Order: sequence, then C-alpha cells, then structure tokens
Amino acid sequence: MRFIISLLVTGLVVALASLIVPGVQVAGFGWAIVTGLVIGLVNAIVGGILRLFTFPLNWLTFGLVSFIITVLMIMLSDKIMGTKFEVDGFLPALLFAIVVAVIEMIIGKMTADKN
Repeated sequence: MRFIISLLVTGLVVALASLIVPGVQVAGFGWAIVTGLVIGLVNAIVGGILRLFTFPLNWLTFGLVSFIITVLMIMLSDKIMGTKFEVDGFLPALLFAIVVAVIEMIIGKMTADKN
C-alpha cells in the first residue's frame, strides 16, 4: 500500500513540476505516474553506474556531478517515453529536477512523523 501511495505522490509531483516548468510536457496524470517510475528506474540503474564511475569527481565538486547526472537521466527518460513526456533541452530538465526536488522536500516535511 505504501508503494502505491508513493507512486501516486510521485506522479502528482511530476505533473505539478511539468505545469510549473516551461518546456516540460506530460501527456496526463497516468503518464506522469509512468514518467516518475521511468525516471526513478533510469536514475537508479544508469545513474547509479555513472555515479560509481564519477565518484572522485563527484566528491571534488561536492555532489554537483550527481545533480548533473540526475538532469541527464531526466533527458534520457524523455527519449525513452517518446511523446508522452517531453523535455525541450538541458535547461528545462535542470529546472524540472530542481522543482521536483523542492516539491518532494516540501511533501516530505509535511508528512514526516513528529516524534
């Protein structure tokens, strides 16, 4: 059940970010859920391998390379998804990654357990 809720929240975040960032389009809420899943899988598999190979450079740049890899994984997801998820270039993908991270941070703070 937790996975389904997480998937729906990710879809909502992707849909909101696509409305906020010019140059990013998602075909609908269902495709936003699929897009969130594809971005997550691509980021985990391909991005994980890239982060492993670029670890020294990532360490020297205080994680900037990791963020650039995330942006590139969004652009790769655009190619995988075809016309259902479209990003017009590097700058919209960069802004999309920032907006998604900020929205997820806000949602995470709102839903965190208050112990």
